[in-house]
Amino acid sequence: MSALKGRITDGLYGLGWGAVKKLPEPAAEALFRTIADRAWKRRGKSVLRLESNLARVVPDAGPERLAELSRAGMRSYMRYWMESFRLPTWTPERIRASIDVTDAHLLTEGLDSGRGVVLALPHLGNWDLAGAWVTTDLKVPFTTVAERLKPESLYDRFVAYREGLGMEVLPHSGGAAFGTLARRLRAGGLVCLVADRDLSASGVEVSFFGATARMPAGPALLAQQTGALLLPVTLWYDGTPVMGARVHPAIGVPEEGTRAEKTAAMTQALADAFAGGIAEHPEDWHMLQRLWLDDLEPRGERA
Repeated sequence: MSALKGRITDGLYGLGWGAVKKLPEPAAEALFRTIADRAWKRRGKSVLRLESNLARVVPDAGPERLAELSRAGMRSYMRYWMESFRLPTWTPERIRASIDVTDAHLLTEGLDSGRGVVLALPHLGNWDLAGAWVTTDLKVPFTTVAERLKPESLYDRFVAYREGLGMEVLPHSGGAAFGTLARRLRAGGLVCLVADRDLSASGVEVSFFGATARMPAGPALLAQQTGALLLPVTLWYDGTPVMGARVHPAIGVPEEGTRAEKTAAMTQALADAFAGGIAEHPEDWHMLQRLWLDDLEPRGERA
């Protein structure tokens, strides 16, 4: 990213956090719905990639159905950004009223046991709102990681935003994050990770909607090494101001096998839980990047 483009990008995000939260809510909703529809009509790379990804999730969908899903997907994605820009101004009561969590007892009982809990989520719905609910309604702090974005000032904005919601944010790059996460879990704490895409060499290959993708090994490894519970979570919008959420049963550590085999089995179970939630609410899966291995460009062709 050039320095000029970086400054422009940082400025736009700064404008979002500074101005959007001051708009009347109906005006903000209309603005972001318009942005979503215009982006969808332009049929840029992100929209086409979203539609291609949705074609794997809903393989029997024809062109018209895929177009409907991708349009709804862009509206869902822009709702995520609209809510995220406004979240710092929401009262605790508003946060509690904006999410309906099914089987939250699986999380609270896990924390009460003192074992530590890893919550793993896909890019569904608004994971920042889910995190704000944890810190506001449950009054439980947690640790997460964030990709080190460029420019650095943009990364700093995201860290400040999430720390303002009560999260401890660690940079994704480097090896120090894993050790810190493990320490938090051994102390009985909570770790939350978005875990449906990993294109690094350490990613675990999983079967996902009938093709091979890579997902991060971190959630499974943390559960193995610390004894923490690994709980998948899925999120969705249902046409109302309230976001739905479900805490799924814990993914256990297999009794037999090498560490790599156990990690592979647990990550596949995580992928299966994600796939169930995504299949039920495909328009709320905000995957606008390449995910499946056979969709990736050869290394020499990447920009």
